[in-house]
Amino acid sequence: MGSGHKDTVYLSVTPGVGLELCLIDPQSRQVKAYAVRELAYNETTKDIADYEALKSAVEEMYMEVGVNPRCNVIVNLPVCALGTMNLPLIMAENSIEVSVTSEVEQSYIFRRLEPVVAWTDVNTGSNGGDTRKILYAAMQKPVIENIAAALGALGSTLTSVEISVVSYLRALDYIGYTSAQMKDNITWNLMIVSSTGYSLISMVGKTIVDYYEEPLAIKTFEGDDIYNAINASAQITLMSYPANYLYIISETDMVSAELLSKKIQNAGTVDFLENNTFKKQEVMPVSLEVLPDNVMKISLQAVGCALSLISNYPLHFDFMKDTAKVAVADEPVSLQFGDQTIDLSPTKATQLAFGVLVICAGLLSALAFGVLPGMESAKQSQLSEVEGKVKELETQLQTAEGEQSATGSFDMAKQVDYVLKNNRAKLMNYTAIGTSIPDTVWLTYFMTTDDGLIDVKGAATNVEDVYTFFKNMKDSLINTKLRLYKLQMQSSSVDDVISNDSSSNYEFEITNMEENQLKSLLGITSENGENENAASNAKNGGKAPNNKLLSDKPVQVN
Repeated sequence: MGSGHKDTVYLSVTPGVGLELCLIDPQSRQVKAYAVRELAYNETTKDIADYEALKSAVEEMYMEVGVNPRCNVIVNLPVCALGTMNLPLIMAENSIEVSVTSEVEQSYIFRRLEPVVAWTDVNTGSNGGDTRKILYAAMQKPVIENIAAALGALGSTLTSVEISVVSYLRALDYIGYTSAQMKDNITWNLMIVSSTGYSLISMVGKTIVDYYEEPLAIKTFEGDDIYNAINASAQITLMSYPANYLYIISETDMVSAELLSKKIQNAGTVDFLENNTFKKQEVMPVSLEVLPDNVMKISLQAVGCALSLISNYPLHFDFMKDTAKVAVADEPVSLQFGDQTIDLSPTKATQLAFGVLVICAGLLSALAFGVLPGMESAKQSQLSEVEGKVKELETQLQTAEGEQSATGSFDMAKQVDYVLKNNRAKLMNYTAIGTSIPDTVWLTYFMTTDDGLIDVKGAATNVEDVYTFFKNMKDSLINTKLRLYKLQMQSSSVDDVISNDSSSNYEFEITNMEENQLKSLLGITSENGENENAASNAKNGGKAPNNKLLSDKPVQVN
């Protein structure tokens, strides 16, 4: 019926990377899920090249990370228009919108597409007189509507649109990259270098006070000429924005933020962050559920978008106030019943479901008042019979317990409790493996003990299914502290891998045992050459130690 809680999913359209889906765990402060797909973006027109490709990419990522398509979505987009204006203090809100719209329509982007504008007051503690300073932003209305329609076709609802500058600042604040800069009354500049030039955001603490964008044909330069051109332009720009700090972020693979930071002089304390292929570590800690190949692809703006509902950063633009939040369109679906075709829309389906619900409620009421009394009488008779048998068994149990107390040789209840407890733990381990293993993974060894130790060995045709099996095992056995102890190719040499036309398999071992426990289990000899298991057996009078297995040997599974 469409009711209930909806998850929120965060998507970022990131030039140079593609379309990113990022989810963050606020408790561990880690990226808990991530997926990325290629998506063409026109940086000149500030528009997505193909919205059908957007829909297909989102659908694939939903399946990859296990997200219900009927969810709320927050999308991050590159900056289209951003700036500041000084307006009369008494100007009404609708008049501000007219002024901002008139300003942004001077841009070539909005000469053919209607803008959606949003603004916020710039409060640095120095405003006064009869004017107010606002920070405004604008996006193309058709772009937002097309994204909403593409998501709505999947059953998702576009609830908010973020811009990359705000996402950058939110991520820098949350992770702590700019903790020294984002303090009250501290002036600093944020420079973001892209493939089309650079933008300079003048800041006081966490407040944007001005925005400047300088287009540069960076692709036409080679080698150090790129850095010299940016430095020459930035030195002039920075003279208009004196500050204590300069923080440089490069989102293009053609410019290293580290090298650029060494070129720029007289800009205060200079720091940098690589948001491109020059990065040497992930921008934020990630969980083991994120594939290793994707860790270095996670962009700072994707993280900032995923923090929209977690971070308390005091800047947000509402581009959805005048734009309909498009969910699944109310278009009829044709259903074929023999020679007849019935067109059923979601609205009609809801009405039909309500009618069926009313009929079912009536039938249940009739059942409750007509049939249930007779059934209750029969069940009550059966219950009385069962209670009599229970009392008889309790009498026999008390008799047995009395005999045991007299002899002092056997505690029946304790032994029964012990057997049930140990076998239940082992059966849970067997069940977890049976429900977790993918089709391309097979096990070669499995061992479990009464005290919760587990050791699983096997092989798979690809790494992704090993991580899937490992994740499923951890989800099924929450408190076992499983870890992926070993993951390697089965081939004994590189020559075998190269000469073999088919792809090699991967061996793995999953366990919660410590190194010394594994060595003891495998019978690895100590440094003096004596077999450790043999020494242990000798110490125990020639008897093998009790490994508390289901049998004397580990279970072999082929």
